[in-house]
Amino acid sequence: MADTSDIGRVGKPVVMKIEAGKIREFAKSIKDPNPLYRDEAVAKAEIGGIMPPPTFLMTLAHWDDGDGQPRVPLDTRRILHGEQEFEYFKPIYVGDTLTAVTKVANIFEKTGGRGGTMKFVVMDTDFTNQKGEKVAVAHFTVIETGQAVASS
Repeated sequence: MADTSDIGRVGKPVVMKIEAGKIREFAKSIKDPNPLYRDEAVAKAEIGGIMPPPTFLMTLAHWDDGDGQPRVPLDTRRILHGEQEFEYFKPIYVGDTLTAVTKVANIFEKTGGRGGTMKFVVMDTDFTNQKGEKVAVAHFTVIETGQAVASS
């Protein structure tokens, strides 16, 4: 079982290359027709180049061989994705190479509405570009649901 001693645990760095084709595929998959994600001339004139949609960093999992996420002991039969948030500090463009490092930022518990204790594991992923600049942080929360209390 995960506990507060897991706070600070860090996964291995994951390298992610930002490619125009992957951005185009992602934009198409989320049904976003914005030419800023597809048309280099339009994107260059308006924002300096093709940039990924805000939630593109979720694709990090495609570059991760499984060691990028810190190992936290949870019952995978009771896991939910609780929340996702992105903070951006600098633009990300096609051609950038990002390095992502994920750490356990917090672990806490709450009593569930159906009984049992829910465990919340908050992970932060820092993204730095090839210049060593921090460009984004992704915060996500995993919830391990509590087992329902047996009724008498």
